Amino acid sequence: MKATRLVYVLLDGIGDLPHPSLNDLTPLEAAYTPNLDALARNGAMGRVISVGKGIAPQSDIAVFNMLGYSFKDGSYVGRGVIESIGSDIDFRDGDLAFRGNFATVDDKLKIVDRRAGRSISSEEAKAVCKTLRDKIRFSDKDASVVIEPTVAHRVVIKFRHARMKLSDRITNTDPAYEKVDGMGIAKNTTGDVFVQKSVPEENSEQARTAATMLNEFTEQVVQLLRDHPVNRARSAAGKKPMNCILARDSGNRYPKVDPINKKHGVSVGCIVDMPVEIGISKVLGMKMFQAGDINNYEEKARVAAKSLKSVNAVYVHIKGPDEFGHDGDASGKKKNIEDIDKRFFGTLMKELGNGAAIVVSGDHSTPCVKRGHSDDPVPLLVSGSMVKQDGSARFTENYGKRGKMGLLMGADVLATAIKMIS
Repeated sequence: MKATRLVYVLLDGIGDLPHPSLNDLTPLEAAYTPNLDALARNGAMGRVISVGKGIAPQSDIAVFNMLGYSFKDGSYVGRGVIESIGSDIDFRDGDLAFRGNFATVDDKLKIVDRRAGRSISSEEAKAVCKTLRDKIRFSDKDASVVIEPTVAHRVVIKFRHARMKLSDRITNTDPAYEKVDGMGIAKNTTGDVFVQKSVPEENSEQARTAATMLNEFTEQVVQLLRDHPVNRARSAAGKKPMNCILARDSGNRYPKVDPINKKHGVSVGCIVDMPVEIGISKVLGMKMFQAGDINNYEEKARVAAKSLKSVNAVYVHIKGPDEFGHDGDASGKKKNIEDIDKRFFGTLMKELGNGAAIVVSGDHSTPCVKRGHSDDPVPLLVSGSMVKQDGSARFTENYGKRGKMGLLMGADVLATAIKMIS
């Protein structure tokens, strides 16, 4: 068998639905993408259900599945743990970690904006988190918390108790998500939504203590941030205050999985930016390559091509499309796709040369009309000189639907692609 050379690109939230502002086309269909189109003509397409039918997944469990790990046995540890690992937080079995969002709430805890307008600088986030670390006190003297800002509105929260291991069997304070078998699943929420009180889901001291800690934390965050200098300045500048933290996806143990190189029989590296993807990479034992900041698409392409000198395959995660989907900005998503096509795929195709395959898909769909993740399948493309062409002309949802690869589950994608190009 000849050596595998594969660039595996996941475009975050790339899948979409027809949008009125784009003449009822999806952003992919409306975008000018000559490089992706060329790859499509030189390959075969299909569609992917990344996690499961009817599941609108978060990025963490979706990426794990797209890398071959399905956690069908319910053993998933939760996004909070993965982001803690990706943020270099000291996490031990029995700690309780959450993914958090800085949010804007009113005096009755109605959620005005679950991302506080997205426009949060690292300086603002650090200042707010310092205040919280310095001033939050629990009624239980054996309870403690670590809180670290990551990117924009995102934050990681980790609780520890000196006398017991905390249970992760408690509910979120974030009403937009529920936890099923450890996975964070987006809920359909309409109308007014409020910060929820966490309740234990089992009758144990460990769960009751964990829920109490989370509720005390949430209450104090709201009190401490109500008149915080950062929020006074934000309000004066016409920005939404970051006056609450919504917590979700609790987990209390370190994940135990086979390393990715062992699972697939090839060496796999990665180019990732966000704490959740960094955490996944650490858990799976992937070699991480540095490739500039999150929007430096040319550098990511150059490093991806060069990395194949030391690994068989490189996974590249590109964040852009997802945020436009959450914002309901179909035109912005279209333009971002065009930017990625020109700067990333254009550069990659020049740098890569012959003999390597390119696989393109997404971790999930984020339709602009829904402003959130959905269970809609995402397109999949396997392109290279060794792939039998199926007549696909463009990388779009419709060509994916017609492609010869059919409908795959996310956990089967990487193994299927490796088999097709070997």
